[in-house]
Amino acid sequence: MATTVAPPVATRPGALAAAPDGLAVPRRGIGEWLTTPDHKKIGIMYMVTTFIFFLIGGLAAMLVRAQLALPESPPFSGELYNQIFTIHATVMIFLFIIPFGVGGLGNYLVPLMIGARDMAFPKINVLSFWMIIPAGLMILSGFLTPGGAADAGWTSYPPLSERGPFGQSLWLVGVIILGSSSILGSINFLVTILNMRTPGMTMHRLPLFVWAILTTSFIQLIATPALAAALGMLLADRHLGTHFFDPNGGGDVLGYQHGFWFYSHPAVYIMILPYFGVISEILPVFSRKPIFGYKAVAYSTAAIGVLGFLVWAHHMFTVGLPIISQSFFMLMTMLIAIPTGVKIFNWAGTLWGGHLQFKTPLLFALGFLTMFVIGGLSGVYSAVVPVDYQLHDTYFIVAHIHYVLFGGSVFALFSGLYYWFPKFTGRLYSESLGAWHFWLMIIGFNLTFFPMHILGVMGMQRRIASYPVETGFLPLNLVETVGAFLLGFSVLIATWNLFVSWRHGAIAGNDPWLANTLEWLTSSPPPAYNFAALPRIRSERPLRDLRQAAALAGDGASIQRPALESGRAAPQARS
Repeated sequence: MATTVAPPVATRPGALAAAPDGLAVPRRGIGEWLTTPDHKKIGIMYMVTTFIFFLIGGLAAMLVRAQLALPESPPFSGELYNQIFTIHATVMIFLFIIPFGVGGLGNYLVPLMIGARDMAFPKINVLSFWMIIPAGLMILSGFLTPGGAADAGWTSYPPLSERGPFGQSLWLVGVIILGSSSILGSINFLVTILNMRTPGMTMHRLPLFVWAILTTSFIQLIATPALAAALGMLLADRHLGTHFFDPNGGGDVLGYQHGFWFYSHPAVYIMILPYFGVISEILPVFSRKPIFGYKAVAYSTAAIGVLGFLVWAHHMFTVGLPIISQSFFMLMTMLIAIPTGVKIFNWAGTLWGGHLQFKTPLLFALGFLTMFVIGGLSGVYSAVVPVDYQLHDTYFIVAHIHYVLFGGSVFALFSGLYYWFPKFTGRLYSESLGAWHFWLMIIGFNLTFFPMHILGVMGMQRRIASYPVETGFLPLNLVETVGAFLLGFSVLIATWNLFVSWRHGAIAGNDPWLANTLEWLTSSPPPAYNFAALPRIRSERPLRDLRQAAALAGDGASIQRPALESGRAAPQARS
């Protein structure tokens, strides 16, 4: 039976709207934030915490570029430089890109997008978040130990990592804790998405961001235990006298590499799939068109999740694998480009013929498309075994990973952050500062990382702390350093914009973008209970359906005013 529900009440950001009967309004204050099981507050804490780690990782990147700006006169010793670039990569991957996309955006948006009250297991959600901070501090605390922080790179390959400083052990324990947090979070997302969707939301009506989080959670659940096992065995080698990876005791260093990359190449998709989902939500809104090929985008996401487990050894072409193994993984690496290419085609089709609105979220989405395609093209070269032999330990690979993970993940991250900022805070950001952020970032990014392709072909090796002037690497390294500081300045603009707008931005309203998905149906920011009543879903664009219904009813002033069909209550979250 259809019933008329009260429209959401637009409130000023920070105000407490009256809750419907039986739905309590939580208390306010710092204590509520520290103890809350509310998925939205946990999502905000994830994003704020990981953004702080991003600033720390960015500072480490500035130090790396300062080291390499000039030849033969580095400001840091080789030992300290090794620690700095190890911490830079570790923080950016494990403490920023992964937890921001899955823990931050995923926690905040998934229950709202599927019409749920909260995550399936709120207390596990709390635990997952509160494991992040001590793990991050443990990794960084290595700088305070006598031998310094971890210095074996983010891959932590033995035998180098078997004999490193005590900070290396802190790194191992910290990453294991982060992996445990990921496993708990993945279980929570899988149960939430598969069991707590609002009536009518079939798998073919899921928002594409939710499809991305579902696939990412599957990857995390399967792959992360392999990383935990490899790191645990390495920790045992260091402190318990075992010889899992010590050749002197019959161990095999390649065993570690297989365990590490069985996680860490799927981790590339853990780092990028949530942001694919972000782009799939943003492009239709700012092109005023439906996504081109919804099912193709959804199925290609799932295909990447499966094929991602069949390509890990392309990171190991130079270690002496049998030719048949190299051929297999080269073929699989080329094959996985197909579903990714499907996405690029569908995103381009979404933009084609659309009425583009060049707001900051769309600028960053377009930046993502161009930068990620460049990263993908350089990956085609790296996938070919003979070419990889020449490029494997050069800056060509550094350029590739940054075009994929910064040009891909981080540009899409900022696109999503600006897009959902009005929902998170109830405020609008400054469009002019957002545009400045975008243009400075894309210029600084390309100045920093595009020359690395050339340096790689010239033979500049990865991980070196200095280089002779005779190599001819100086001009491009100097350009890269200038670009890196320009890139860092753009991030400061974004930080200022978001911080000030959170407190003083113009009131956004419930749906400033005329968007398509359920999170824009409720107030901004949403109340603790998310929805007073749950609409029945009839397509993958429920808010568009409501706007059309309002127009047919002769009341197009607000999508909030038409009566919604109230379905049964979503399954309640469990402790």
